[in-house]
Amino acid sequence: MIALDTNILVHAHRAESPNHETALALVQGLLAGGRPWVLPWPCVYEFVRVVTHPRIFVPPTRPKIAVEFAQALIGSERCVLLGESPRHAESFGREILRSGCTGNLVFDAHIAALMKDHGVDEIITADRDFHRFAGLRITNPFATV
Repeated sequence: MIALDTNILVHAHRAESPNHETALALVQGLLAGGRPWVLPWPCVYEFVRVVTHPRIFVPPTRPKIAVEFAQALIGSERCVLLGESPRHAESFGREILRSGCTGNLVFDAHIAALMKDHGVDEIITADRDFHRFAGLRITNPFATV
């Protein structure tokens, strides 16, 4: 299965994003497709935090609209939500120590640990920081070849 990172959700949601059409088509394809896909819970939280933040977007997304967007994704029969497993503390610590993450990168280590706990090895993201986590395949739908 493949996971979606927060930045893909933000681009799909915010029409002023230069990557909006690409991200929206990607998300709509996952929603309409026949294969399961993954959404880590931390990405749902971060999506709502980012799009409703008045210092990031003017105007920010109203909380009701952000929550409805997230619920539409979560409500997809093909969406698999990732949360902490009983072995998460060990996995999380291992990702921090292997990658040397500190500060804001700890959030990405959390997502990487969740993915690995659930056997997910690919993430769609524009965030290059995920390359620091061994065993993950990174797909950037906005990269130019």
